[in-house]
Amino acid sequence: MFDFSQKVVVITGGTRGIGLETVKAFKKAGATVILFGSKKSSVDTAITNLKNEGLEVEGYFPNLSDFNEVNETIEDIVSKHGHIDILINNAGISARNSIENTTAEEFVNIMSLNVNALFFTSKAVVPYMKKNNGGVILNTSSMVSIYGQPSGVGYPTSKFAVNGFTKSLARELAPFNIRVNAVAPGITKTDMVASLPKEMIDPLIKTIPLGRIGEVEDIANAFLFLASDMASYITGEILSVDGCARS
Repeated sequence: MFDFSQKVVVITGGTRGIGLETVKAFKKAGATVILFGSKKSSVDTAITNLKNEGLEVEGYFPNLSDFNEVNETIEDIVSKHGHIDILINNAGISARNSIENTTAEEFVNIMSLNVNALFFTSKAVVPYMKKNNGGVILNTSSMVSIYGQPSGVGYPTSKFAVNGFTKSLARELAPFNIRVNAVAPGITKTDMVASLPKEMIDPLIKTIPLGRIGEVEDIANAFLFLASDMASYITGEILSVDGCARS
């Protein structure tokens, strides 16, 4: 359905969960895919596992909180492939502790990876997308960016920032044919969610009108759509993929 055979795609947080499934989806659609992970071991493991599935990808592990390191990595990728067409900012960390039990350092770390890194990767790729007369930047938001959550204030705060970043950058880059959108997943069956006991999962499902938890494929498919020409007139949007969930 989607053909990305001429596209170079960079996906941060691509070694597990939604990011890994998104790597698989774009690779199966023909793209040249470069995944970013937090450390060499996780990147190597992901690349090996993908290779065993017949999917050849490349991987890097820059410190996303260091602009110079991010910029050098992007330069290396462009030097090798000539261009970057799609950037998917998926790396991030969550939080659940109350404000009393959240340290200042923990809050800063959440903002650094969930917001600052978004700026650093986007800033690094934009000049190349402008030179290439267009591109797509997609960000991972969350349903809590719309509804908030009862504790772990740093996470929804960071995702509110992701939404503002997405909408503002979309307006700035639209004249250069660079589209910027975000996907806001609801409760999704990542490894962490899949390991939760049934007595915790069943009440969550009852809050979702579609009657199920989202699959990682559901989120990956949203990224595919927004990156494709089928979404060529969509920018500055936060696409909720949550089964119409409400907090």
